[in-house]
Amino acid sequence: MEVYKSINDVQAAICETGISKSRINQQGAGYKFRGIDDVYNAVSPLLAKHGLCVLPRVISRAMVERLSKQGGALFYTTVEVEFDFVSAKDGSKHLVRTVGEAMDSGDKSTNKAMSAAYKYALLMAFGIPTEGDNDTENNTHEVAAKPAEQDPRITDAAMELIALHRDGKDAELLACSKKVLADDALKTSVWAALPEAVKAKIKELKGAQK
Repeated sequence: MEVYKSINDVQAAICETGISKSRINQQGAGYKFRGIDDVYNAVSPLLAKHGLCVLPRVISRAMVERLSKQGGALFYTTVEVEFDFVSAKDGSKHLVRTVGEAMDSGDKSTNKAMSAAYKYALLMAFGIPTEGDNDTENNTHEVAAKPAEQDPRITDAAMELIALHRDGKDAELLACSKKVLADDALKTSVWAALPEAVKAKIKELKGAQK
């Protein structure tokens, strides 16, 4: 089957040039890593040259919303992806399955997770060495610790208030805060979980009503 010859040809070409760890993590440990663009730039011309197609297929996706240490929303996404390595010469193929994980404070966590899955599929299939720390994105998100016994209503209420503040919905923020902070079982923990900016806005809105 031609697919294995094509994979080996790409492996042989990469062995001659390699892919250096030219990027530095800007948060956390500051270690060097090779980004997805570095892998794309090195591998894409070789795939074309040796007639090898890599076709993705997402098998599953899971997303969990967490709080950052600063109190903002973080979206943690995991995707399971299958990649068909297909020879353009005879249509023979080999299947590679990987998992990609990523966090983002906006709407890019799925994109990042899929890029991570693809990058590691290429690294493993073509035997590209990874030294030291496992590669990651340029930024490392710091996630707030999750208390083992915390009432889930506390997180839900805090996230709702944070979202209303983020979206500029002052009337809804004021109404929701009154409802939540009137609950003796929740008010102390919810208030402690809110970022200072949200607390200040709630105080401002309450003061404007007096």
